[in-house]
Amino acid sequence: MTLTVFRGKPFVQFWQKVPVLEPLYTDFEKNYDGDVALRVMMDNNWVPIASIVAYLLFCYFGQKIMKDRKPFDLRYTLAAWNLFLSLFSFWGAARTVPELLYNVFTKPFDRTVCDPAVLYGGPGNGLAVQLFILSKLPELIDTVFIVLRKKPLIFLHWYHHVTVLAYCWHSYVTENGAGLYFIGMNYTVHAVMYFYYFLMAIRAIPKWFPSWIITSMQIIQMVIGTAVVGFSMYYKNYGSPNYAEVGSCNVTTGNLVVGGIIYASYLYLFMEFAVKRYIFKSKGAKDE
Repeated sequence: MTLTVFRGKPFVQFWQKVPVLEPLYTDFEKNYDGDVALRVMMDNNWVPIASIVAYLLFCYFGQKIMKDRKPFDLRYTLAAWNLFLSLFSFWGAARTVPELLYNVFTKPFDRTVCDPAVLYGGPGNGLAVQLFILSKLPELIDTVFIVLRKKPLIFLHWYHHVTVLAYCWHSYVTENGAGLYFIGMNYTVHAVMYFYYFLMAIRAIPKWFPSWIITSMQIIQMVIGTAVVGFSMYYKNYGSPNYAEVGSCNVTTGNLVVGGIIYASYLYLFMEFAVKRYIFKSKGAKDE
């Protein structure tokens, strides 16, 4: 087996660990070196900040501008957008989830959250990881459809978009060791969620498919994300079996603090959303 040289050292790509998967990878992915883009992102942390400011200004002024205007239809444009994001997420999940599961079943848990994230710029799955981070910028377009179609813009929606963009960018440029957990889960949830939105846009949702499944997937994602951040914080401050030296876990303290706050708030907000939509609403329907 010929090893790839990455950052001056031999690098074993995932498809080399599981050779049966090699036909699924393109030559471009096998030879992709994301370090150039990674360095550009490290030197331009103003990009997510500027994007968030512009996004929040649009949320505020966009709704004011649309207040006395007729809503745009955009149904088929929205359907195409959601289908694109769903297919992109399915591809991303197919690249990152197998690697995540392989790590979970072949490594001690502390290593899966603390090992240096060479995958972030490396060949093979590095492209999927990098595109995941960058996709948080165009995903802001979701809100454009909401504003132009004059649909309710709830706090959970815009708060989630803003914080995900900021946290993912920071985690990537600091090469958070636990990043593959967040990426694999988010790709998976988005693959299903955006396909559901696509079916909703074309009015083709099967009657047997309950929407609470999407919310349940999101809540499970937040539970696992909160737990991963909690374990990472413990290993960072107190060490672990494979990282006995305190502070050696490959994640910054600032990222852990922000990550803990964000994931805990997501968990609360998604659970609150689920209770209001599926429990209280159901009881109200029965009372009527």
